[in-house]
Amino acid sequence: MLSQLREIVEQVSKVEDVHQALDLLVKHTCDAMHTECCTVYLSNEEMQRLELMATQGLRFKGDKIHIQFSQGLVGLVKRSAEPLNLAEASKHPNYKYFSALGEEVYHSFLGTPIIYRKQVLGVLVVQQKTPRQFTEMEESFLVTLAAQLAVIIAHAQAQGNWSLEKKQQSIKGIPASSGVAIGEFWWDNTQPDLADVYPASAIDVEQEQEWLLLAIEQALADFKRLRKKFDSEINKDTLAIFDLFTHLLNDPMLRNDLKAQIQKGDRADWALRQVVESYSNRFARMSDVYLRERAQDIKELGQRLLFFLHNTEKEQIYFDKPVILVVRELTATLLASVPKEQLLAVISLEGAANSHAAILSRALGIPAVMGVNLNLDSIHGKSGIVDGYSGEILVSPSQQLRKEYQALADEERELSRMVNDRIEQPACTQDDVRVEVMLNAGLSADTNISVNQGVDGVGLYRTEISFLLQHRFPSEDEQVQLYRSVLEAYPDKPVVMRTLDVGGDKALPYLPIEEDNPFLGWRGIRFTLDHPDIFLMQIRAMMKASAKHGNLRILLPMVSGAKELDDALELIERAYLEIEAVDKSIKMPELGVMVEVPSMLYLLPLIAEKIDFVSVGTNDLTQYLLAVDRNNARVADVYESMHPAVVMALQHIHQTCEKLKLPVCICGELAGDPIGAMLMVGLGYRSLSMNTSNVAKVKYLLRHTRVEELKELAEQALVQPYGDSIYGMMSDYFENKGFAGFIRAGKK
Repeated sequence: MLSQLREIVEQVSKVEDVHQALDLLVKHTCDAMHTECCTVYLSNEEMQRLELMATQGLRFKGDKIHIQFSQGLVGLVKRSAEPLNLAEASKHPNYKYFSALGEEVYHSFLGTPIIYRKQVLGVLVVQQKTPRQFTEMEESFLVTLAAQLAVIIAHAQAQGNWSLEKKQQSIKGIPASSGVAIGEFWWDNTQPDLADVYPASAIDVEQEQEWLLLAIEQALADFKRLRKKFDSEINKDTLAIFDLFTHLLNDPMLRNDLKAQIQKGDRADWALRQVVESYSNRFARMSDVYLRERAQDIKELGQRLLFFLHNTEKEQIYFDKPVILVVRELTATLLASVPKEQLLAVISLEGAANSHAAILSRALGIPAVMGVNLNLDSIHGKSGIVDGYSGEILVSPSQQLRKEYQALADEERELSRMVNDRIEQPACTQDDVRVEVMLNAGLSADTNISVNQGVDGVGLYRTEISFLLQHRFPSEDEQVQLYRSVLEAYPDKPVVMRTLDVGGDKALPYLPIEEDNPFLGWRGIRFTLDHPDIFLMQIRAMMKASAKHGNLRILLPMVSGAKELDDALELIERAYLEIEAVDKSIKMPELGVMVEVPSMLYLLPLIAEKIDFVSVGTNDLTQYLLAVDRNNARVADVYESMHPAVVMALQHIHQTCEKLKLPVCICGELAGDPIGAMLMVGLGYRSLSMNTSNVAKVKYLLRHTRVEELKELAEQALVQPYGDSIYGMMSDYFENKGFAGFIRAGKK
């Protein structure tokens, strides 16, 4: 039956029309199972009913047959989400005869739900006149067929096909940059694609080398131009993508690898594809979201070089009017090359919310939705709406919808002006409670003046980037220069630098590591303690860089036990003595640990005297507490940042630190999320570290909130058994306070 199953699925998946596809399914299923009747019902959640879509064996009267979710055996299968196998269907208490079907009496009944990611999309039923129990093999066949059918239906519905309700066509993607846009879709199919480059041999190797060198020089000039274009508009942390591209293009390792590939006899564009894919795959295997998405940056660099390999002029895109730009893959360079006033929003078939294109979209204030499934040919030129909050895209919306979203867009602009109005003022609640708002820095510290005025320092600076993007360990002097530039950007504010957090899944290109379970492997402090030479060099570089302003704080990642901390402290003391012997002005910086491994929840009282502060990494802490890979799409719904256990763990950490008089800061994604930030303050946290884009919003919310209210919400959250309940409770609070515009489109 396996071959029959495969054949049915293949034939059904090739047919675009829902009715034809399902007619084919029921016919072939009857043949395969030797039954007299097969019927497919699809769920209409809006109407709370199952609609008969195709049948072989029933002769119904009228145009449509509807079965309410609460009715009959088919309704029971939908409600229970379990198969139902009956030899005598009419004897079951839920049996109901539907006269509209005009059916002969079928005694045997086997029904199975069509389930996709916990949602029952419909019910698949086979029936037979002769009373008999369907065999276990037959039941297994139908369940497997329903599972395969669920994937086909879900994919088709995501593309706007197979829709039961006659409602507005809506397409869902990943919200990457908030905001609302209304306009015309414009599909850009002019961008070169590395995937379309195929093996080709060089006729003249020297000419290919010159061709490549010219493309690199043109790309370098273009990155310089684009960076200069935005230098006064966008914060430096966002602009760092162009610095990264320039750094990579000047890196001898990349150039040598490209030249070596051409020297083997490959044409320049084919050599480029091979080298870029090799570099990109290295990052793509990392579990850290931020670092894994740097694979996209490498691919973008490759795309840009490919463009200059085939074009001698700079790329220019012009539109007659502002448009919603639709691309296969959005890149920061493409986004930067289009005048901002011509872009209403951007939609990308590929990409993620933390890609640099998404970061640049947020910095420019352009709504963006990534990872969208749609038919490019059918959308071009049509009018539409983009909701950057929900990731929803509406195609050819009604006049009423356009009017509603226009009002939301107007409210958006008003909200943006409102939250940025007093960004430089401290975050102080209505009942005079001061909350520190710190910055999470990525490729470089953010040196934009307005943001400097708006934050109380850097709560997390990732130092591993400079290690990951080189072909060797950076020297001590190179590290000193980098760290000094960061520390000098905040001369009178603390800067928390996390020591090298690589190993396991974040393997250095010049020190590959392969492990069965990188999440629980050789990473963070475990790696650096096994390489004391690297650790000592980094600590010395940090201390030297901080000599002038003395604003450095050192943070140790992935600490899981007291022995690791003791070993790290011993090396830090050694580094300090080495530097202090040469420069008496050097001061020992404050030292802290990241609480991201659950064991630290219980060890804090035992190590409190050895550290000066604590930072809570909510992303990894949540992952380890719930035993769920937050990057695995199959269990994405299990990863809940507001899971009751996570909230209780965060309360425990705060209470412990308060008792021990240890300063504590939240530096995960939760700190920058409007709802998460308010909940953390309610739990007692008074220091939050977040990405630049969230600073103004969080500060505004804090200024218009009373801590007493947030404490009451936190107390309620601590007795909720479900994460959804906590989120719903917080959402209601935002609605009642007039803060709804911070979590959805609009202002009110």
